[in-house]
Amino acid sequence: MTVNWTKSVEDVPTTGKVRGYVIVRSGAAGGKFEPVSTVPFQTEEYLDTSVQDNVPYYYKVGAIRDGEIVGFSEMVGPAVSKQQWFNTRKANLLAIALIIALAILAYVYQAKAGKKLYIRRIAGIEAVDEAVGRATEMGKPILFIPGIQDMDNVQTVAGLSILASVGKLTAQYETKLDVPVSRSLVMSTARETLKQAYLSVGRPDLYNDDSVYYVTDEQFGYVAAVDGIMVREKPATCFYMGAFFAESLILAETGNSIGAIQIAGTAMPTQLPFFVAACDYTLIGEELFAASAYLSKDERMIGSLKGQDVGKGIAMFFILLGTLVATIGAVTENSVIVGISDWLKNLFSMNF
Repeated sequence: MTVNWTKSVEDVPTTGKVRGYVIVRSGAAGGKFEPVSTVPFQTEEYLDTSVQDNVPYYYKVGAIRDGEIVGFSEMVGPAVSKQQWFNTRKANLLAIALIIALAILAYVYQAKAGKKLYIRRIAGIEAVDEAVGRATEMGKPILFIPGIQDMDNVQTVAGLSILASVGKLTAQYETKLDVPVSRSLVMSTARETLKQAYLSVGRPDLYNDDSVYYVTDEQFGYVAAVDGIMVREKPATCFYMGAFFAESLILAETGNSIGAIQIAGTAMPTQLPFFVAACDYTLIGEELFAASAYLSKDERMIGSLKGQDVGKGIAMFFILLGTLVATIGAVTENSVIVGISDWLKNLFSMNF
C-alpha cells in the first residue's frame, strides 16, 4: 500500500522544525491506530509492505517535532490492497521495451530484405581470420577459453557464440582447436556448438569430441592446467571470451610468453586492464556481445543489434532532455518548465 501526503509548512531542510513523519494504521475507522513506520523529513511517500490483500486499512500521518508527534492528518480509508496485473508506476519500462522491440523488428525486416546495415568496425573481431590463418600456417593449435563461469552467465553464452564462428574457420582450414572448460554444462554446450559449426561448413568428419574437455571447477586449479597446456602445446592463437576474474592476467601473461596472438573479450571491468596490457586485441564490454552478430553476418542478429542501439539512443536522448529541462527550470524558476521536468521525472522514474 502506498501512502502519500503533503509536507508540513515547517518541513524545511535547514530551518524547519519538523524533522520527520510517523505513519499509523488501523483496521477499523474507530479502532486503535498503531505505528507502522517513521520516515525522515522531506519525505512525501511511504510504501507499506506489511499489509494483507483484501483487508481494509485506515491511515494517518503525524509530524514529528523535537522528538514528539505534534499532530496527525485526517484519517483516510478504507484502502484495500489487491494483486494487480499491471504496475502503472513502471509504464516507462513498457514504453521503452516496446520502442526497442519495434526497432529490432524493423531492422530485422530491413536486413532480411537485403539492406546492408552498418556495423562499426571492431579490430579484435577483424583479426579473427588472421589469427586462425596464422595458426594454420604454423601448424599449431588454437586455444579457446569461454570464461570460467557456467551457462547461466550471459558472457559464457556470448563466448560460445564466438566459438561457433571460430569453429567454422578451423573446420575450413583443418586447424586443431582445443577448448578446455571449467564447467561440465559448458563442456556439453560447447561440444554441440562445435559439432553444428563443423556440420554447417560440410566438414563433420573433422569434429572430435575430445577437442572440448572438462578440467576442473576450481579456479586456480583450472588456470594451472591451462597454463600447462599453453607451455607444452604452444598454441599459435589464444582466445579468451567470457567472464574472467583473478586468473585473467595469469592466462594472458602465459600466452604472451609463448608468443601467441591473443584476442580477449569480457564485460568484467576489473579484468579489462589486464587483457588490454597483455593481449593483442581486446573486446570491451558490449563488443563481446556484438561479436557473434559481427562474425556470423546473420540478418536476425544484426537487426537485433541495430535495434538495441536505437533503443539506447532514444533512452539517452530523454535522459539528456530531462537533465536540460531540469537545469533550465532550476535556474529560471519558471513554473511551466519545472512542471515539465516533474512530468519527465514521473514518466521515466529518474532524478534528473
